[in-house]
Amino acid sequence: MEVDCIPFKETGYFSKLICDYLDHSKSLQPFFNRFPRLENFEDQLKEKKANYPALHRSILFKAINNQYKGFSVSEATADQISLLQGENTFTIVTGHQLNLFTGPLYFLYKIISTINLTRQLKEQYPQYDFVPIYWMATEDHDFDEINYFNFKGQKVQWNQEASGAVGNLKTEGLDSVFNTFSSKLGNSANADKLKALFKNAYLEHDNLSDATRFIANELFGEYGLVIVDGASAALKKLLIPFAKQDILENLPFKKVSESIEALAELSPDYTIQVNPREINYFYLLDGIRERIVERDGTFQVNNTEISFSKENLVAELEKHPERFSPNVIARPLYQEVILPNLCYIGGGGELAYWLELKSYFEAMDVTFPMLLLRNSALVMTEKQVKKVENLNLKVSDLFLKQNSFINKRIREISNIDVDFSPQKKLLEEQFQELYKLAEETDKTFLGAVKAQEVKQKKGLDALEKRLLQAQKRKLKDQVIRMTDMQNELFPNLSLQERQLNFSELYLEQGTGLVPALMEALDPLCNTFLVLKY
Repeated sequence: MEVDCIPFKETGYFSKLICDYLDHSKSLQPFFNRFPRLENFEDQLKEKKANYPALHRSILFKAINNQYKGFSVSEATADQISLLQGENTFTIVTGHQLNLFTGPLYFLYKIISTINLTRQLKEQYPQYDFVPIYWMATEDHDFDEINYFNFKGQKVQWNQEASGAVGNLKTEGLDSVFNTFSSKLGNSANADKLKALFKNAYLEHDNLSDATRFIANELFGEYGLVIVDGASAALKKLLIPFAKQDILENLPFKKVSESIEALAELSPDYTIQVNPREINYFYLLDGIRERIVERDGTFQVNNTEISFSKENLVAELEKHPERFSPNVIARPLYQEVILPNLCYIGGGGELAYWLELKSYFEAMDVTFPMLLLRNSALVMTEKQVKKVENLNLKVSDLFLKQNSFINKRIREISNIDVDFSPQKKLLEEQFQELYKLAEETDKTFLGAVKAQEVKQKKGLDALEKRLLQAQKRKLKDQVIRMTDMQNELFPNLSLQERQLNFSELYLEQGTGLVPALMEALDPLCNTFLVLKY
């Protein structure tokens, strides 16, 4: 694949908070530990090594081995799991929901970014070992977010009633989804491989956790990816003291709220991604996952009849830690407690909420990981590249909002000037003279002058818009071809990676898709990638 780069801030698809983070804004430094450059990992290694108990390694190793029982484990993955026992082994982590058939294309980008970073770190620090981890979000309960994927502009959806943690959902009923998907794929060799992957995952495994593990293992097992499921009693025992501080003392609520206030003071454009609750845990039992709330000294499980006294809640936590499920605020801490982790790789929204958490980690005496924005990419075929060139477009223009994209291009190709900026500037200069005249004669005329300026500017704007619309009609064919191209590469006027499923690219590239992406994606490049093949 040929690779081009576009700065993230020029795409228009990333928040000011994330763009400022990528620019190493000094004002944001209190909210992260170290910026992810290769040379910065040396201090992160030392800090995590000093702050990660050896006992956690043996517990982690046993838990992961238990989770892989019944699965075919590649030699590369088995080696990586074994390495976790060593004190000089560390992890790089990404996480994702259990989306049907992996969901959006960026699922692949997340995992490939993670694997590639471990390889770069091994070259830089050969005395250490680095294990790529995919953390499955098995305890999420928002089924509507994961029960579909898009294929060639249509939604392939799993319709059924669901409650509780999605990882426990039975795969019954997915045979009809398989039949629908198969009918759309055709009969090529690559289509047959996709059918087999879907069938083996969902029709031969009992629950969504096992099905997702199978797919991720099939796609990335040869690269040594290790898949971790946090829904483990053995692993959650390590979380007990931290859960107590959350539930009984509301420490995360206090710390994260302070960080949110501090971020809001830095910029009104910093959108807060998630807000903490007084208690950041759900109770998980028999198909329910409901928030724990405190009311008058009693701890109740929302929307149920279940309640605990303080003493009984502590006893329940110590006896059955697997029944306590961390929310989006507490889960990152859980991950960093059980893993010898150096860096978390996620999308812009994920990193935005991680930036709220550093003081919370410090209060809990848990090392805060480095935060790396995952690779983002636009994949274009040779045919699409030629179409863009024939339209005399720049790929960067395609990232504009559609109306701005059309207007910019019309102004460029029109045989008349439809930009009234010079006239507006001249008008402003003329009114500056009128303001001076009013100041020197009668200041009460200032309001009338201002009103006249606004009126005439609106008149120019209206004329400009009418002329632009006339040119759009005149250049209608060009506009249609431009917008068709943009809609093809940006489905639903969104980034391709958020809409397409990997199966569309797999139909064309087959087993060569993942190796090609492995070669093209550089996790530390800090730019949006355009991949051409």
